[in-house]
Amino acid sequence: MVYPYAIYPLILRRLPSRAILREEGNNLSATLVFCAYNEAQVIGEKIANIEKLKERHPDLEVLAFDDGSSDSTFEQLDARKDLLTVVRGGGRNGKAHGMKRLAAMATGDIMIFTDANVLLKEDAIDRLMAWYADPDVGGICGSLHYLGGTDSTTANVGSLYWRLEEYLKKEESRTGNVMGGDGSIFSLRRALYPSFPDTVLDDLTVSMAAVFSGKRLIKVEDVIAYERLVALRSEEYARKVRIAARAYHTHLFLSPQLKKMRRLDMFKYASRKMVRWFGGFFLLLGVAIAAVLAAMISWYLFLAGVVVLGAFVVLGLKAQHGPVASLMEIILALLATLQGVFRAMRGKTFAVWNPAKSR
Repeated sequence: MVYPYAIYPLILRRLPSRAILREEGNNLSATLVFCAYNEAQVIGEKIANIEKLKERHPDLEVLAFDDGSSDSTFEQLDARKDLLTVVRGGGRNGKAHGMKRLAAMATGDIMIFTDANVLLKEDAIDRLMAWYADPDVGGICGSLHYLGGTDSTTANVGSLYWRLEEYLKKEESRTGNVMGGDGSIFSLRRALYPSFPDTVLDDLTVSMAAVFSGKRLIKVEDVIAYERLVALRSEEYARKVRIAARAYHTHLFLSPQLKKMRRLDMFKYASRKMVRWFGGFFLLLGVAIAAVLAAMISWYLFLAGVVVLGAFVVLGLKAQHGPVASLMEIILALLATLQGVFRAMRGKTFAVWNPAKSR
């Protein structure tokens, strides 16, 4: 459990840096794509954000896929034909399916991937395109900043976890390649867009196409996006189960290409992805070993341990603030990830999603 969060970052810091050429004013074109499902409450903000981006980049192509929304999401998007083109899926098809349809329509040299509830800083595209002056760069991960959620322990722990993720990506980028992008904000040269089934995690599959092609997948700090945190524990748990199941399913799909990566990239992938998937297993194993040792020493010690553990679980599930609640959030995150991986191992995964209501 400690290795991916404490030891791996220390190893990355010991690795040498690789330079990147950055030059503003190149002539590359861009297509911004996103999928939406029942985002009526936030899609107005998204449209306003697109207006700001188009003011700076009138030639920016914007494509949206509506995954069969039952609210007014499609109607709001379709009303702004001056800004974007929206495609309706005709029922639930999933994000991977929608992104593939948009990729087939895109004409820009660079595809910029984001989410319906994510807002891009007004200068994000200017700064993004400058990094593509380096011909060795195949994909770029931006920097996601979370908003709100300061009154929720779930949101606070999620924010802390994300800051660690951003740091790991920064160090991975400095030393070569990032091991996958986040769907909130990343981009890829359109010529590298891969083929894949609808059941995989498209963010990971598409971003890793840069690495598999022999190009670099980097993270930059000046391409900024904003997203609200999930505040409810139940929603965050379900989200982590879904993401873990799709990530492991995607890992199986990508295995032939992963085995061909450079050794350094294979090490990074195992350290940041594979070890973390089984953190919950190591936690449960540690509890089981501690219980056996306690029983061998004294049954009273064993019973005392059971009482303490039970009390912690009860208090942790009820607590909304404080260190006990924070520790419970971390434990639940580990267990949710393990549950998702086991689900994928049994051949089950998720193709569709539902937006969190507590953002």
